[in-house]
Amino acid sequence: MRSFKTVLFVLFAVALSACSKEEKISRDEPIKPIPVSVVVDKEKVDLGKMLFFEPRLSKSGFISCNSCHNLSTGGADNLPSSIGHKWQLGPINSPTVLNAKFNLAQFWDGRAKDLKDQAAGPIANPGEMASTHVLAIDILQSIPEYVQLFKNVYNVDEITIEEVTDAIAAFEETLTTPNSRFDQWLRGDENAITAKEKEGYALFKEKGCVACHNGAGVGGESYQKFGVVKTYENDTETLGRFNVTQNEEDKYFFKVPLLRNIELTAPYFHDASTWNLEEAVKIMAEYQVGLEVSKEEQGKIVSFLKTLTGEQPAIQYPILPPSSSTTPPPDRS
Repeated sequence: MRSFKTVLFVLFAVALSACSKEEKISRDEPIKPIPVSVVVDKEKVDLGKMLFFEPRLSKSGFISCNSCHNLSTGGADNLPSSIGHKWQLGPINSPTVLNAKFNLAQFWDGRAKDLKDQAAGPIANPGEMASTHVLAIDILQSIPEYVQLFKNVYNVDEITIEEVTDAIAAFEETLTTPNSRFDQWLRGDENAITAKEKEGYALFKEKGCVACHNGAGVGGESYQKFGVVKTYENDTETLGRFNVTQNEEDKYFFKVPLLRNIELTAPYFHDASTWNLEEAVKIMAEYQVGLEVSKEEQGKIVSFLKTLTGEQPAIQYPILPPSSSTTPPPDRS
């Protein structure tokens, strides 16, 4: 027993030493490195992964979470707005699911308090997956392999939307992109980014971008008005946070988007008004902080932004269980 306690103490000391070392070499910056995700419940995460790729959760049997949040393309679909049931176009640009755990809430207007709450929305949205929670559960309950998987993970015989969204959220929690070149620099590797990229980061701070784009996600931690110092004329119809709070002062406020992997997720802004990252920098400077940035400065800032691209989740597509004779068929109407 004494030997066992000694081993535990040594392991604890090693872990503490590693943490202390990282604290010492990390730079004191408003942007923080993304920690490596640790999977606590593999069975739940694996089930959530299956459900993330499960098209039968949609009315047509064609659309899955991955349709709009494609993990092959930066966790977004690279469209101005997503294509839903019967080719309906969504009203707003779909944000990336990568690093979404770092958002203070989900959706541009923050109407979902967390990833679990968010996962329930698209399934029953008539313009997205166009199903109902009842139908989605009926489909899963009709598939013996799913019934067994939910039994294994949640110890339930009857599946509910609570378990479905909880499992999807558990999988999405793992979708982080650590070890970007910028994170390596934050941790002390002076050669991880170039002189031009360092100049771009200095400009990013100097111009005030970092006031909203900070933390591990480089954004996602606050709501801000689009058009702080200059009215944004391009889209006056999308009211943002106002739709949730009904407070007049919340009109045109949106959740600050994450800038991690930003080079992969064009087009930009809630209205997808530009596909060009340099142009996005110019617009933000003009409308948010009232500054002009030169072409050279735009280039330097963009060079910094590209250092925020991290290691993408290594995803192997799950093999989904077959439907049974009682599984409700797809409905394209």
